[in-house]
Amino acid sequence: MLDKYIKINPLDNVAVAISKLSKGDCVKIDGVEIEIQGTIPAGHKFLLKDLDEGSKIIKYGYPIGHLKDNCHSGCHVDHHNLQTDLSGLLSYTYSPTYSQDELLSKKDCELNYATDDLPSQFMGYHRSNGDVGIRNGLWVIPTVGCVNGVVNRIVSRLKKELQFNEDTPLLSGIDHIVGFNHNYGCSQLGDDHENTRKILRNMVLHPNAGAVLVVGLGCENNQPGLFEEFLGNYDKSRIRFMTSQDNDGDEVEAGIGICKELYDLASRDYREPTPISKLRVGLKCGGSDGFSGITANPLLGVFSDYVVYQGGTTVLTEVPEMFGAETILMNRCIDRETFEKTVKMVNDFKDYFLSNGEPVGENPSPGNKAGGISTLEDKALGCTQKCGRSAVRGVLSYGDVLRTKGLNLLSAPGNDLVASTALASCGCQIVLFTTGRGTPFGTFVPTLKVSTNSLLYAHKPHWIDFNSGSLVEGTDMESMFRDFTKKVISIVNGERTCNERNGYIEFSIFKNGITL
Repeated sequence: MLDKYIKINPLDNVAVAISKLSKGDCVKIDGVEIEIQGTIPAGHKFLLKDLDEGSKIIKYGYPIGHLKDNCHSGCHVDHHNLQTDLSGLLSYTYSPTYSQDELLSKKDCELNYATDDLPSQFMGYHRSNGDVGIRNGLWVIPTVGCVNGVVNRIVSRLKKELQFNEDTPLLSGIDHIVGFNHNYGCSQLGDDHENTRKILRNMVLHPNAGAVLVVGLGCENNQPGLFEEFLGNYDKSRIRFMTSQDNDGDEVEAGIGICKELYDLASRDYREPTPISKLRVGLKCGGSDGFSGITANPLLGVFSDYVVYQGGTTVLTEVPEMFGAETILMNRCIDRETFEKTVKMVNDFKDYFLSNGEPVGENPSPGNKAGGISTLEDKALGCTQKCGRSAVRGVLSYGDVLRTKGLNLLSAPGNDLVASTALASCGCQIVLFTTGRGTPFGTFVPTLKVSTNSLLYAHKPHWIDFNSGSLVEGTDMESMFRDFTKKVISIVNGERTCNERNGYIEFSIFKNGITL
């Protein structure tokens, strides 16, 4: 019979309920019998011994806050009686986890499992600049929100005239035709305006796009001509521009004509064998619960190490959800320069909170709390497990593109669509998204949802692509890792994610400045 609880780390003074525990239930942990003092929902914590007010609660082997009151063994520990220890900016000391000799001999980490029977290649679209995509989309992207309606009409009529069926993309060679609406491109200043331009540039140049039509208005701050210069060198046969105010006739008809030419060109593309070293994977969690740091996030961590071990790239973001676990990442930095960049990334985001009069520790959402996450430290120690044990080799600012292989950290907020967009924008071809509460969305690259618990997977099969909940039901991590790896590669090779099948393909830009 499986235990009804899990003690994650030997140092912990709380355990997590695997299934609901009721008042009077008895569990035996480390040879000590504990009587449950009240209802403990699945995913929630309970005390393993009597503790006084102010005592540190230890989970994952690290403090996740302190008690507000005296509590007895078997007591439910949640946001009502647990207080964060996070406050303002901190000074950090570099204490590297790995020596340079270790990194040279082990690559970035040692894998726990043999990978001889796992894929070493995927089938990708090789672009003229050397990038590789895992989708072949026809995208219509506005420079400014004023032309969203034009973009929508172009895409709607184009699909109708081409009789394009997204359920059978292999018949056309094009995976999808998408228009990407947004509200920006004008009335922004400084860094806020530059962030918009960077995200749009990175979308236009993304390898998952076989062809792109950029639709401008003509009078916006994000001037089409200047934006075209901002792209740098690009394939002018695959990326076309249209400025609506400069078009003498019907801009929708003109846009459809250009898109038909792009469609004809991109539909001839085909997939080719590609080493895993060309894979770039975004790591994200949202709607986390008490199982996130036990099932789905550790699973992504093993997969991340596998990709890095193969010479590929993974990216972790959600900087505010690193608070409380940031030193673990800092000490895994490859060198002092990378450490200093990580410190700046973390403290810059803390300063962003404080400068707006907000505390740095008030992060867990109502859904997080209902799922068993009580403080930001609790959330962060689970969140950061998505990047496994690899050394941190690169740190990216918001809007930057990947230059360094291996594990990278990316500056972006925790908001699901904003962070997922940032991951795709930096060059990730796919985002792996763990969730304990469930969410239907997807960004502009395939967004593969991994449920942390089996109940969610059964409840929302049209949202969730893979279930990791069985890790607390008897399935071992090695078997799960192998099944998951094969699933990811199948998605990379063309199998559609739930968000793609549902047509939930969108993006969101981080807005942190004034609007004129």
